[in-house]
Amino acid sequence: MRATEFVESYFDAWNHHDPRAVADHLAADGIYRDVPENIQRNHDELIVTLTDFFAAYRHHYELIGDILAGEETIAFQYRMYPSGVGGSDANVIRGAEFITLSGDAAASIIDYYDIPGAERPHQLAEATGPAANSLKYAKSGLGERQLQDYMERLEELMRSEQAYLLSDLTLPRLARMLDCSVNHLSQVINAGFGRSFFDYVNRFRVERAKAMLCEADGQSAVLNIAYSVGFNSNSAFYAAFKKYVGQTPAQFRRSSTE
Repeated sequence: MRATEFVESYFDAWNHHDPRAVADHLAADGIYRDVPENIQRNHDELIVTLTDFFAAYRHHYELIGDILAGEETIAFQYRMYPSGVGGSDANVIRGAEFITLSGDAAASIIDYYDIPGAERPHQLAEATGPAANSLKYAKSGLGERQLQDYMERLEELMRSEQAYLLSDLTLPRLARMLDCSVNHLSQVINAGFGRSFFDYVNRFRVERAKAMLCEADGQSAVLNIAYSVGFNSNSAFYAAFKKYVGQTPAQFRRSSTE
């Protein structure tokens, strides 16, 4: 598939709001990276995200200018009308995508986008403040007030209801528990708390494990603690614990009882 046909097919999938058709432009091990959100997704994760996104938003996408193509690369600029075809220029979001091909599919799709009146920061992944938030939320419509509301509800769900103890907890399941879209929850965790989904959840699990390791009897087996706080394997528990605490569980238990 040549560059023009690839881009035409890609835009067609977005404008038909078809999550699988968009994701199928990726190779089997391809990655879609949303730079302002600082999140990357594989084929199946992209389908999950876009299913919720398209259910809520019926945007229209148009190519701007020419398609730039190399032997294994494609680059183009686009505009997105949040309210559909012919939307006000004041609401138009502009962006650019850079695609690396693997045969007829994309090994990677890197998406940059901006909005009028927001200064583009030099380091998108580290940006903070109103301009960065505008970039992060441009595609989803998630505003500051709703972001704060979701953050408070999510913290309540994790601390009071201890949702992190569910070993089969996933981003879609947590979104259902919070009664929000997967796309919004992803942004709440990434932009609101500055963490990935697993980083956010595992910190709660590790804190609970630390409390159990410090309990008076101190006899609970480390493996039993790992499973009781939501981890599915001892190795995952050890890796997370060492990452956040700087010690193994056994080292932490010994130091806490000295």
